[in-house]
Amino acid sequence: MKNVPSKISVIVPVYNVEKYLAKCLDSLVNQTYQNIEILVINDGSTDGSEKIIQQYLLEFPDKITAFDKENGGLSDARNFGINNATGDYLGFVDSDDYVKETMFEEMLNLGEKHNAEMVICNIQKVDEYGNITQKLTQIPNMPEKIDLENNFSVFSDLSYFACNKLFKKELFAEKRFKKGVHFEDIQLIPQILLECKILAQTQNYHYQYLERTDSISKSHTEKGLDILKAVEDVENVFQKSAYSNKKKELKNFQILEGVYTFLAYLAFVKNEAVFYKMSHHLTVFMKERNIKFKDILIYSRFDKNYILSLPLKKKMFYLLYFSGQKKLLRKLI
Repeated sequence: MKNVPSKISVIVPVYNVEKYLAKCLDSLVNQTYQNIEILVINDGSTDGSEKIIQQYLLEFPDKITAFDKENGGLSDARNFGINNATGDYLGFVDSDDYVKETMFEEMLNLGEKHNAEMVICNIQKVDEYGNITQKLTQIPNMPEKIDLENNFSVFSDLSYFACNKLFKKELFAEKRFKKGVHFEDIQLIPQILLECKILAQTQNYHYQYLERTDSISKSHTEKGLDILKAVEDVENVFQKSAYSNKKKELKNFQILEGVYTFLAYLAFVKNEAVFYKMSHHLTVFMKERNIKFKDILIYSRFDKNYILSLPLKKKMFYLLYFSGQKKLLRKLI
């Protein structure tokens, strides 16, 4: 008797992306791996997205399952997809991005070859003309198969995007994306990783992340505080996990996500009162976790000093911030 091939469920939340949706869906229906279901969740779009979804549903009824729901945000749409997925593995693709046609075949093969609960690929940022603007290598210093117990630095090195990963579905048995928050990936994906023993990775840049010209001017607000809340949620789960003794990696995670990621967001906050309020929250966050300026300066990612590897503008922002030159920074922002 022949083994039934594993099924992959790819969840695609859709909200007002009529300009980009066809390219995303084309990249999914043309995957070289055949046993795939594409769950397209229209999260209350008010543009022509639903019409495009229906066109693809008619053309690819064996691959696409479409849902139409009231707007509830990205987390709610992803959770809706998880609840309706019938696959053995889950993937998440944002509807303004697209992927290489071999992405899910290679990632599934790696997952099954190494019995990995999570598989990771690299990301390329692209512009609206398909030009590559940045390559985001995820784990450059690790082998194809990663035993977490012996390589737990991954916990504090990894970028916690949901979209460049393939997950065993059982990882989501009791986990869902947190609704009504920003930075939901930082909040959930580290928790998912803490449930894993084996990861696998490919150095191929399968995921194409679109930098949209209409999103550059998005305002940066107090919603950035959700980053610190996300880290706090992960800390609570970490203490109960099988890796709770690995304090160094937890502290490095707090520095990368709670300090550096937060500062990268803070650098674009234009409102002065909001800037200082958020700055105060960061000070409290660091004090409660005994994170010193020295810890931030010597923090290494992928075995390299992090702050030295940053572009000059970011480096200057962080150094000015921690030397107390916040008024000077306000002139630069």
